[in-house]
Amino acid sequence: MRLLTASLALISLCAWGQSAPQSAIEVRACSQLRTVAACGVSKSDLKQAQKDFSRALELHKLGKTQQAFDAVEAASRLVPNDLEYLTTREILRQQLVLRHLDSGNQLLLDHNSERATTEFRQALALDPSNDFAQQRLHDALPVPAINLSHLTIGDSPGELRVTPATGVHSYHYRGDTRGLFQQIAKDFGLTVEFDESVTARPIRFDVDDVDFRRAISLACSMTKTFWTPVSEQRFLLLADNTQNRAQFERMSLRTFYLPDATTAAELNDVLNVLRTLFGIRQIAHQPESSSIMVRAPRRLLDAATELLRDIDISRPQVMLEFQVLQVNRSMLKDMGLELPLQWQAFNLSSAALAILQQPNIQDLINQLISSGGINQANTSSIAALLQQLQNQQTSIFQNPFGTFGGGLTRFAVPFAPGTLHFSMNSSRVTTIQNLTLRAAHGTDATLKIGERYPIMNASFAPIFNTSQISQVLQNQTYQNPFPSFTFEDLGLMVKAKPQVHQNEITLDLTMEMKALTGESFNGIPVISSRSYTGSLSVRDGETAIIAGMIEKSESNSLSGLPGISRIPILNRATTHNTPQDSAGELLVLITPHIVRKPASGSTLIPVRAVD
Repeated sequence: MRLLTASLALISLCAWGQSAPQSAIEVRACSQLRTVAACGVSKSDLKQAQKDFSRALELHKLGKTQQAFDAVEAASRLVPNDLEYLTTREILRQQLVLRHLDSGNQLLLDHNSERATTEFRQALALDPSNDFAQQRLHDALPVPAINLSHLTIGDSPGELRVTPATGVHSYHYRGDTRGLFQQIAKDFGLTVEFDESVTARPIRFDVDDVDFRRAISLACSMTKTFWTPVSEQRFLLLADNTQNRAQFERMSLRTFYLPDATTAAELNDVLNVLRTLFGIRQIAHQPESSSIMVRAPRRLLDAATELLRDIDISRPQVMLEFQVLQVNRSMLKDMGLELPLQWQAFNLSSAALAILQQPNIQDLINQLISSGGINQANTSSIAALLQQLQNQQTSIFQNPFGTFGGGLTRFAVPFAPGTLHFSMNSSRVTTIQNLTLRAAHGTDATLKIGERYPIMNASFAPIFNTSQISQVLQNQTYQNPFPSFTFEDLGLMVKAKPQVHQNEITLDLTMEMKALTGESFNGIPVISSRSYTGSLSVRDGETAIIAGMIEKSESNSLSGLPGISRIPILNRATTHNTPQDSAGELLVLITPHIVRKPASGSTLIPVRAVD
């Protein structure tokens, strides 16, 4: 640990360079000398700091990181200019933060939100600027239930409203319609005016301890009338019909803020509900602010507000934990003696004469260029042609041979060499992939991990050798045209759509894994693809196997002399045996965790209405 901290301190000092400020020079001098003059502290503080630092190193070796951090923090407080103390303190601080984060994540997976919250708070206490700890603390905190009584509703600017006197009154009235409303208006300090559409008829009205809003609402319901304010102390009473409503009923504007409706589709659902139930037509939504603006009579706005208080449009959220386990094994053995299986006899005189008559390779290339068959810009074609001509002109005299016949009929038989093979290739590849994906109820979530691999579709080269091409070749200014490419997504692609039903989750899954096989067809790489598409139901926290595959392949290639290769003991020395064995296993596991449940018995949607 002392070597690690010293190395970090040395690296930090080198990074400052020669132009370090005066304070940095003092820190460096204190770390190197540790004297009273260099550190600017008393001798007793310097001695106690060294003792605390040594004790911190011992505690860290014993695995007591918290005690070690406390000790080195005490040392850094006594000698604040010692770079080694400061560096060791920050290293131990980050180790403690990481330990609290790991513990909190595990507790959160075990559905122990209270202890997980404590761990995340301790991590933030050590490192308040840690964004990941802040996010995990936010995830661990329970979703607060909104107190519906805190729903605030304001009036539209300039809206006319009556101001009745406060208090409650009881009524035991016997008389006509006009007398009832005059009595209510008098009791609350208001004046009522009657429209000619209001007809006077006998009525009996008995109610105790009601305020103005309750009294006027009950009276209007019994007499089939409605009222509208004329001034703060006066209101007009009219018969309740469509014509009077359209002409005299006042319109109000109210904005509903729904933070849980984050998409335009969710806001459209709420919009359609308000239009269908209340017949509201003047309504618009703003997805960027998650709000709905409604213009309608106040009675409809009040009813819409009560509805939005009671419904829950917050979508549950699920954390999907994937584990992809893949093991590939292969074994290739190449053993035995490979003997020549065929011999070629040729006439010596004819073979020598044919070699002498073969044309020069450079002359052939020049002839093809002059005829337009190839050009100097297409270097790949020239390289392939050279290889082909060299293979054709391989001399038959490069191997030793034996002659027979004598005289003019002398023939030769080359002695083909034998090859001894003794090799074994073994490989084992183990791949473990852990990934998490968070998705909302009924919403598609897609995760792609991998790379985009380019595949060349076509290349371009001039067909004819023109004077312009020859000129740019001589000037060395020729540039090959950029070939045509397509990009293929390699790696893992997961698409999930969860449906939460209490403690059970239904998943619509699509998984696809693509990788290069190492083989090619006509110069185009072969890509292996493994995909899974299906639907399954899993309980919260339950692990399910969604895909599994086992493949095994065995092959054996045997070559040797006829007859001898079948003799039990002799065949091992005179044959070439190439056995190959390969096996592969693939397992995909998924564990869903409900991180946000729907409300049960109370709403989770924080509705804030502003007029």
